[in-house]
Amino acid sequence: MYQAQLYVNKVFQGAPISPYLYGSFVEHMGRVVYSGIYEPGHPTADEDGFRTDVLDLVRQMGVTCVRYPGGNFVSNYHWQDGVGPKENRPRRREIAWRSIETNEFGTDEFMKWAQKAGVMPIMAVNHGTGGTEDALTLAEYCNLPAGTYYSDLRVQNGHAEPYAVPVWCIGNEMDGIWQIGHKTAEDYGKLVAQTGHALKSLDPSIKTVVCGSSSAEMRSYTDWERIVLEYGYEFTDYLSLHHYYGGQEKGIEQFLAQSLDLEEYIRTIIGVCDAVRAKKHIQRRINICFDEWGVWEIPGDAVAHQVEQQQWSIAPAFSEQIYTMEDALLFAGMLMTFVKFSERVKIACQSLLTNISAAIMTERCGEAWVQPIYYPFSYMARYGHGLLMNSVLHVPSYHTDNSMEVPYLDHVAIWNEKQKEIVIFAVNRRPEDASVSISLQGFVPSAIIEHVVLCHNDPKMTNAKNHKEIIPVESDEHELSDEKLTWTAQPYSWSMIRIQIE
Repeated sequence: MYQAQLYVNKVFQGAPISPYLYGSFVEHMGRVVYSGIYEPGHPTADEDGFRTDVLDLVRQMGVTCVRYPGGNFVSNYHWQDGVGPKENRPRRREIAWRSIETNEFGTDEFMKWAQKAGVMPIMAVNHGTGGTEDALTLAEYCNLPAGTYYSDLRVQNGHAEPYAVPVWCIGNEMDGIWQIGHKTAEDYGKLVAQTGHALKSLDPSIKTVVCGSSSAEMRSYTDWERIVLEYGYEFTDYLSLHHYYGGQEKGIEQFLAQSLDLEEYIRTIIGVCDAVRAKKHIQRRINICFDEWGVWEIPGDAVAHQVEQQQWSIAPAFSEQIYTMEDALLFAGMLMTFVKFSERVKIACQSLLTNISAAIMTERCGEAWVQPIYYPFSYMARYGHGLLMNSVLHVPSYHTDNSMEVPYLDHVAIWNEKQKEIVIFAVNRRPEDASVSISLQGFVPSAIIEHVVLCHNDPKMTNAKNHKEIIPVESDEHELSDEKLTWTAQPYSWSMIRIQIE
């Protein structure tokens, strides 16, 4: 057992936590849409073909916003294919994922699903084969009142009121050579200035998300952001970042340390954004929209091989990763990282919602079940609100192969003044118990409201066979006296403690 001392002082309060850190992502990829969220004829399907078992799980998960329709898919997507009478919608060869897109599910279906799920829609527009005109026509269709061609088309399709989509992504991963319509930073930056200006002229309420680096491993990393923002800073509200982590073969300690790499990624890009802001003498800061993130253990070449084998089928099953307890710990650490950077990270979309790198898994015509990563997300989405506390942790650390110093215990502390509670989320990265002492300075704690632990004696265990194998359990391994709380963090575990404050 090792010792950890955490200090939470009421005076040292950080930024408010955006509710949209708890977002997700739906792409026309594999079984994410078809047999994921949408499956007419399923025993639980409603009148719109939406799986109500999945809708229930999405609501319970606490998802606050969902990005749609891609992803790589969007860069060759013609949004008008997916509206109007379904019998008139064309089938297309979807070249990003080598499948047949029936267009049975499109913009109007997504908006209706989002309303039922209780999530804010985030719309991505085609900037691969499309451009400014595609963005404008879709924005008119979604956001403007009747009276012009595309807004009247929406009304004709049975939707009288505008959808008022607040956030618009100008393309997807445009720095990636794999992307249909890949751009140089200069060309994309010019397009950002054109499209951002046009969207905001059409609807001044729109907030734009501009593509940053697809990962920190890109050869253009940091140069891409600098060049794009030098062209388009004035029309950018959020810079989009993406990152997935794998590498279990390196060992669990190296694997769990990757959340620190994520911290450095965010810190670096914030620095680039602020450098361009200073150069352009602009006061307004750009925030971060981390609209694709997750643990993706399936190698990229394996995914590419699976895609090649699809032979243009409809909603093929591929890249359906089954998550371990170990994966859930890194996943939790990544989500906690966004909370740590809540001053600048305002939107985050876990990727993807169903079946591919997903929290929710479904069987065609069968049941839906949740993976271990579902639980840290759902608890943080429910209780991770309020102010981030600038807490201080004294704990031993270990070193990775690249000499990164990694604390044994990762944590965030949140002060929810409205609910009068301090909430601690923590990941124990070690195979031994941690005796954690928390000093709550300036607060008057009165009780432990809830203490939940997610762990398993086998970090490689999954929920695939027994869907309840890894689930959160209540713990009583804590003691509260005066301003001090002591508790035991189990080996390789994620924990949440809610402390009532008088």
